[in-house]
Amino acid sequence: MTPIQRLGLGLAALAALAACKPNEMPEPDDGRRLFVENCALCHGRQGLGDGPAGAGLKPGPADLTRISARNGGRFPRAEVLSTLDGYSRVDFPGAGMPEFGELLRGDLIPVDVGDGRPTPTPRKLVALMEYLESIQR
Repeated sequence: MTPIQRLGLGLAALAALAACKPNEMPEPDDGRRLFVENCALCHGRQGLGDGPAGAGLKPGPADLTRISARNGGRFPRAEVLSTLDGYSRVDFPGAGMPEFGELLRGDLIPVDVGDGRPTPTPRKLVALMEYLESIQR
């Protein structure tokens, strides 16, 4: 990569981060409302995987309070965001999570998912991730 290309890439990254609103990081309570609206029907109001719509699903909805426990005590932020935004979704009948396009709209905020690099991420997605992290047991 030439110095000009590196400069262009760096400027593009700075522009993306400048478009973010760093002072408006969501709190777990912001994500709780989104969870109730989008997830509780299958995962249950407490995230235990016991929602009424999840009863007939095979496999059943995951217990979202045990994400960290299933990952050696570490909350896998990148993997959770990937599942929420649909990146890890398999598009065939019976695929697990539905698509939540509304979560991908709106303001972007810089989020470090563990690699030390802030990545512009939809605020609603971050709010939901923060809520899920807050209910781990």
